[in-house]
Amino acid sequence: MGLEVQREGEHRFVGRNERGAEVVLGRKGQEGSFSPAELLQIAVAGCSAVTAEELITRRVGEDSKFRVHVTADRREGAWELDGVHGRFDVDLSTLSPADREALATAVERAIDRLCTVTRTLRKGIPVTEEFPTA
Repeated sequence: MGLEVQREGEHRFVGRNERGAEVVLGRKGQEGSFSPAELLQIAVAGCSAVTAEELITRRVGEDSKFRVHVTADRREGAWELDGVHGRFDVDLSTLSPADREALATAVERAIDRLCTVTRTLRKGIPVTEEFPTA
């Protein structure tokens, strides 16, 4: 099966993977769904979070909670994003200033080296589609 997106109704689509996970997609502003551009931003934040998790929990504590807030730059009327920006929100009050800096550097390096989504977007890749003609 791989990954797929299926139309479920007007402006409502469901993305699925082989592990049974689902995500609802729709147009921007569609109630109860993510727009594709929002999912792209979520993918950046999610990849950063997954990549940084072990680094953060090892230094801050196994039960530490954190968020990655994500925003995007888009010119008025544009049909593409000009930039995506993630910002970690994590309580580092138990760490010294030097340890905070070291953790920030380690997280940045890990994301640059290991985050598939971020690396792919920075590189830029071909995207193709096929549509039946017969």
